[in-house]
Amino acid sequence: MARRVASSAKRATVRDVAARAGVSPGTVSKALNGTGQISRETRARIVAAAEEIDFRPNALARSVFQRRSYTVGLITTDSFERFSVPVMLGAEDALGAGRISVFLCDSRDDPVREKHYVDVLLGRRVDGFIVTGRSSNERPPLDVSPDVPVVYALTPSSNPADCSIVVDDRAAGRVAGEHLIRLGRRRVGHVTGPTWFDAARRRASGLVEALASANVQLVADPLYGDWTEAWGRQATHILLRSVQDIDAIYCGSDVLARGVADSLRELGRRVPEDVALIGTDNWEFIATGARPPLTSVDLGLTAVGRLAAQRLLDAIEGHPHSGREHVPCHLVVRGSTDDPSFG
Repeated sequence: MARRVASSAKRATVRDVAARAGVSPGTVSKALNGTGQISRETRARIVAAAEEIDFRPNALARSVFQRRSYTVGLITTDSFERFSVPVMLGAEDALGAGRISVFLCDSRDDPVREKHYVDVLLGRRVDGFIVTGRSSNERPPLDVSPDVPVVYALTPSSNPADCSIVVDDRAAGRVAGEHLIRLGRRRVGHVTGPTWFDAARRRASGLVEALASANVQLVADPLYGDWTEAWGRQATHILLRSVQDIDAIYCGSDVLARGVADSLRELGRRVPEDVALIGTDNWEFIATGARPPLTSVDLGLTAVGRLAAQRLLDAIEGHPHSGREHVPCHLVVRGSTDDPSFG
């Protein structure tokens, strides 16, 4: 009688991945570990090759041999997750190529809770931390020993020597102002959030700079208030009571812009024919759902997370960065400023 023999497919190795991707085994190791100076295209080709042949490195052996856990802690204070989610997605884009897992913890702006999460994650031997929040105001450095790599994303550390990846709020206001000038708008108002938000003051400053380069001034002082639709509606009534011939409004957020748009309609002002409207954040479901769709400044939050993860990987490899790096913003033009007939 024939004997049945159990068979199993041969486990794929680093050499198998290298042969399929057309690179050396060393390059495969660097790509999958998220280390080394490897082009994005090569890294993507290697990851694809590994997935095609179901290559699964032994994570336990790898962590013991290299004294790494291949995990990273992401601490956020953004309970609403409006800003931390894009940052986290960008970080995962960069970390995922190296098969690095992320532990996400929300401290809810509570120092005691934050310390608890840090202690728990250190107990899990995370390789480092990314710290983010919901504003670009400075925060105290994370309470860890100097040998633990930490990178701050969006919310910078108050220690200038720490590595912080931030958005360029001043450039956001400047980009909006330059767009309005190109459109021929000269009677510009500004509605934004609380003065204690660094972002609100910087965006206002950038707007003023852009207008001044064309010998244009704001029609009134910036209107500071809450980051809410309600304040956007109220501020619009305040603005139009004092300035009847306003032809453009730049808002410090998309939520504010939605409130501004509501009041402009109530007051019989057409967007963009009478008043061009620009928001900030490019929060897509708000910007595309507005009528007309909202032109908005995209702050590059995903790019902030991606760059923060890359800087953290460098630090884990013994090549730390320091100081603040600004991620460029860009304007996404939609119907709220698109009026070729203006002027």
